[in-house]
Amino acid sequence: MRFVKQLLAVAVAAVALVGGQSVAAVEGSFLLTLVIGAVTAVLGVVVYRWVVRRTERREPTELGQDGWGGKLGRGTFIGLAMFAAVIANIAFLGGYHVEGWGSPTRALGLLGLMAAIAITEELLFRGVLFRIIEERTGTWIALVLTGVVFGAFHLVNPDATLWGATAIAIEAGFMLAACYAATRNLWVPIGLHFGWNFAAGGIFSVVVSGNGESKGLLEASTSGPVALSGGAFGPEGSLYAVLAGAVLTVVFLWLAKRRGHIVPRRHRTAQAPATATVTP
Repeated sequence: MRFVKQLLAVAVAAVALVGGQSVAAVEGSFLLTLVIGAVTAVLGVVVYRWVVRRTERREPTELGQDGWGGKLGRGTFIGLAMFAAVIANIAFLGGYHVEGWGSPTRALGLLGLMAAIAITEELLFRGVLFRIIEERTGTWIALVLTGVVFGAFHLVNPDATLWGATAIAIEAGFMLAACYAATRNLWVPIGLHFGWNFAAGGIFSVVVSGNGESKGLLEASTSGPVALSGGAFGPEGSLYAVLAGAVLTVVFLWLAKRRGHIVPRRHRTAQAPATATVTP
């Protein structure tokens, strides 16, 4: 089973790598970025489902087609609302400034890019890594370990900081793992991840995870202390973002416990109910 999961991780990582390199090669073309991002996103789902069927000999219900649009939509709404609330709080204290309209075409390009990032990262970190660790250690340890790894993964970004990576671990790594535990499907965390990222780069035009300035629907800038604005790492390094992510993590974990989805450590040798069909 370990080899099966490793093969799945390699397959999804290959899609992410090829897609990322392709997007980088067409930087500046919003249309090609949109198309390549969309193709990468779709291909990631197709590859994940195909490898699971072939190697695990089961239907990948965690990425099933039943009601997937509604689940994706709910997650996207939560992500958009969450980031909008963070920006509203930063703006209230004078740390976010709208200077005019930005570029709708660039926002379209970011739509494809953020879809590819959300899908490939969720498939890798929640669909593969979290499932492997949860089966052996239970939900709580899996959540902590994968959250820390997810935060550390963002240290490779150009303007990354240790605090920024820590913030990502808390507000995104823990939250998205908790979201998966609560829903036992990948569509909701994919939507949440996408909504958050697209709101940041495609709508509010702020730095996303230390990756430099984004050009979206608004022309905007941030200022003020790092605790307020997140500094060079972007609003994801703001205490507001950390607080928002922590609150949602608690809510999702409460839902997971209420639905009986928490896998205790003593069941680490048993298969986690990752493939249960649950309506969030």
